[in-house]
Amino acid sequence: MDRRSFLKIVGGSAAMTAFGGRIAGAGESAQAGEAREGEPFPKRALGKTGEKISIIGFGGLSLREQEQAIVNESVAFALDRGVNYFDVAPAYGDAEEKMGIALEGKRNKVFLSCKTGRRDKEGSRLELERSLKRLKTDHFDLYQLHHLRTKEETEKSLGPGGALETFLEAKKKGQVRFLGFSAHTMKAALLAIEKFPFDTIMFPINFGEFLVTGFGPPVVKMAHEKGMGIIAIKPMYAGLWPEGAKRPAPKWWYKPLFDRDEIDLGLRFTLSQPGVTTAIPPADLELVRTAIEVAPKYRPLTDVERKKVEEMTKGFISHFAGEEKQAVTFHRYWENAPIAV
Repeated sequence: MDRRSFLKIVGGSAAMTAFGGRIAGAGESAQAGEAREGEPFPKRALGKTGEKISIIGFGGLSLREQEQAIVNESVAFALDRGVNYFDVAPAYGDAEEKMGIALEGKRNKVFLSCKTGRRDKEGSRLELERSLKRLKTDHFDLYQLHHLRTKEETEKSLGPGGALETFLEAKKKGQVRFLGFSAHTMKAALLAIEKFPFDTIMFPINFGEFLVTGFGPPVVKMAHEKGMGIIAIKPMYAGLWPEGAKRPAPKWWYKPLFDRDEIDLGLRFTLSQPGVTTAIPPADLELVRTAIEVAPKYRPLTDVERKKVEEMTKGFISHFAGEEKQAVTFHRYWENAPIAV
């Protein structure tokens, strides 16, 4: 599928209208080094799992409320370019069902990851079974605790009667292969790493948070020392909007990078951190596509480029420093929702 076809397909979607239907530089022809159909996409080892996954992952949240035709074409585009890490969660609305349809007949081409927001054994078991049905698969390559924030919920998840008991039983049954978690605070991440030998961690690893607030480096250091696979989220996040700023679309609670050169620098900063295997773009199909095009040109940042990244932090307003301090409830409407399997 060429670019013109892709843009025609997604042109009417919310993903394309977020920035007036265009990413800066995205209308130009393929640049040297960008991923093309049939060419290998860079992959890295996922910690000690023995698996290699693409340095850009496909986040299922970008599929929420999209037409199935758009989902099918978007997934096919990523697969054709060599992206093999696909991540989704029940919290992402109808994304599980739509990704499941798009991956029919292609399941063996992907490393499929899912999550549960439930902290108890029974709730996480029901959610796992429902997710397997929705994704039309008999197993997940990676299953994760979703969005840990506080000491209390981390201890509940890993303690007696907690979700970890479901994880371990599911692994014995062959329903999941590897175990991981995602976290939005360092306190939760460091505690989870300390309490259980997880295979992976999903965590915000971002130029602004690293350079301005110091949020992230301790987690990366410990996870890397433990040999965990590190899955980076928010690599293209440029902080919160200033008070009173006009947002391009209501869904953008944070400012994403959308200039192609800045996307390149942001991704390379994240992918340069020790142990980072893959980075997940924002939940916007055009930004996902741009990341897939840009990432194969990966190379370590030069001193000049690092200074450019530092310049990109001007006016940066942190979200995660506040979440770390307060362990705020954020997008947690799904934690106690009824589960109909």
